[in-house]
Amino acid sequence: MRMYDIIQKKRDGGALSAAEIEWFIDGYVKGKIPDYQAAALCMAIYFKGMNLEETTALTFAVRDSGERLDFSEIHGLRVDKHSTGGVGDKTSLVVTPIVASLGVKVAKMSGRGLGHTGGTIDKLEAIPGFCTDLPVDKFKEIVNEVGIAIVGQNASLAPADKLLYALRDVTATVDSLPLIVSSIMGKKLAADDDCIVLDVKTGSGSFMKTPQKSKELAEWMVEIGKRAGKRMRALITDMDRPLGYAIGNSLEVVEAVETLKGQGPEDLTELCVALASHILELAEKGNYAECERMVRKAIEDRTALDTFAKMVEAQGGDKEWILHPELFPKAKFKHTVRAKTKGYVVSVDTESYGVASLLLGAGRNTKEDVIDMAAGIYLQAKTGDFVNEGDPIAILYSEKEERFAAAEAKLLEATKIGENKPKEEPLVLDIVE
Repeated sequence: MRMYDIIQKKRDGGALSAAEIEWFIDGYVKGKIPDYQAAALCMAIYFKGMNLEETTALTFAVRDSGERLDFSEIHGLRVDKHSTGGVGDKTSLVVTPIVASLGVKVAKMSGRGLGHTGGTIDKLEAIPGFCTDLPVDKFKEIVNEVGIAIVGQNASLAPADKLLYALRDVTATVDSLPLIVSSIMGKKLAADDDCIVLDVKTGSGSFMKTPQKSKELAEWMVEIGKRAGKRMRALITDMDRPLGYAIGNSLEVVEAVETLKGQGPEDLTELCVALASHILELAEKGNYAECERMVRKAIEDRTALDTFAKMVEAQGGDKEWILHPELFPKAKFKHTVRAKTKGYVVSVDTESYGVASLLLGAGRNTKEDVIDMAAGIYLQAKTGDFVNEGDPIAILYSEKEERFAAAEAKLLEATKIGENKPKEEPLVLDIVE
């Protein structure tokens, strides 16, 4: 085969065979195919697309480009939950200990944040001593004993994705359905889980901006997961508003703990209960209503919180910070952002809220940036709330006072206040089986 012929075929709208796709991925990972040819193929895919068969072949080739995890030593059904990324999305910190406390195993690999979206690993590292880089044997041991462990993504898993994403990021080819699907599912399928529930975000703070695009993404990921022998389900959920009130690493851990205590924000609690209930139903723990009752009881009697604390302790963290979240240090400086006019918060640009948090030091523009764990935003008003002129709409936190001006300007620009109360939209917009 020649890479030239493969590029030309896709450029002209042809469908690539599984053999051609596998040859490309294998050659690119081994360094036999140069970046400029891989970039040319990505651009051809961006413009011409791929059908489901091609996307399945690409996903499986990405999955098989490196190590495949073997979780056969973990006793019991293994489940995972994946979010496509959002602002204030700390659901993994709530959902996974809930389902683990109810008898399914969670051997989870999560990522770091980059840009306006936060990462589960960054949030967990706000807990003193918490280790996200465990030897595989220790990882499996904790899952068997506690029911759950969460670590950083293994560099040897799906190396083709790492190479391709870095290339797509600098060639304006990130926003391509087959490339997105193969990136997400290639990594997920390299892990040895039985059931996967996807939280596919839609709206201003998400990768996919419309419900239609989000549903198409969800349908392809669910179908490809099923073809790999997994039990799959996806929820299409709203990201036209931040989830909960906290945006920023330690702020979000505290809010997650409050949610596990039954004292969290209504929207965060609602989504976490829904995700956990769908995971348990997929794991055949009962019908949806029965699973929802189990989830609410695990929160009410604090067995889920206890499971989270045990996981933190098993991974080297100080569980007292989970049992007593007031131990998390506050940022050196705080600043209140006030409404410039009265009216209802009609809408917000959620992505800009995430960028404002990044400007405060809570995120990173490059992988080398150091995160300020205490930095972030705590919202005082959300979409649908009424505010008077001068009322607080957010409190900003940072270790550097000079960061406030840019973050406040970004947040105010992103907050639309008007006379009419907006229509209340559901949090879960659709379910893809």
